[in-house]
Amino acid sequence: MQKEFELNSTKRNELIDITDNIKSIISDIEDGICIVYCPHTTAGITINEGADPDVKSDILSHLNTMVPKNNNFKHSE
Repeated sequence: MQKEFELNSTKRNELIDITDNIKSIISDIEDGICIVYCPHTTAGITINEGADPDVKSDILSHLNTMVPKNNNFKHSE
């Protein structure tokens, strides 16, 4: 059985916690495997236990360092 949900980001770089979305989808399932897939080319999925709130800001900071906004990219998106 495949289920899906959509969400929108509001910033260029953003981490969105989808834990509650996933929990609501699998809440009635007793046994099986949950595969989380993101078909968009400029989005990704990461897993973090959430124990340290600084991890989120560290990831975003490092992402901004690796892929700066004004880096003269040839593509427009």
